[in-house]
Amino acid sequence: MKSLVFNTPKELQAALGERLRRLRLNRNLDQRSTAEKAGISEKALRNLEGGHGSTVETLLRVLKALDYLQGIEMLAPEISVNPLDLLRQTKAPQRVRRASRQPREG
Repeated sequence: MKSLVFNTPKELQAALGERLRRLRLNRNLDQRSTAEKAGISEKALRNLEGGHGSTVETLLRVLKALDYLQGIEMLAPEISVNPLDLLRQTKAPQRVRRASRQPREG
C-alpha cells in the first residue's frame, strides 16, 4: 500500500475519493442510487469521489450508505490509553521487596 504521509491535503482528498468510488463500485452501486441512499445530491457524491472537497456530513452519509461505518473507526480510532497520562506519571512503578525474615528464637 502506498504511503500517504507526504501527500498534500488536496492529494489526500483525491485518494479518499478514489477509495470511496472503488468501494461503491465493489458494492455494485451506481452514483444515483448511492446518492439517494445517502440523502445527498449526485453532484455532492461526484465532488467527494473526485476529491474536489466535501463536508464531513457528506462523507459520513456516504460511508453509511455504503454500509461501511467501520471506516469511521479507521479514520479516528478510539484511544484506550491516553499517552499524556503516561507522561504525567511521576515515577516508574518499582518492585516491592519482601521484608527480611528474623531468625526465630527457640
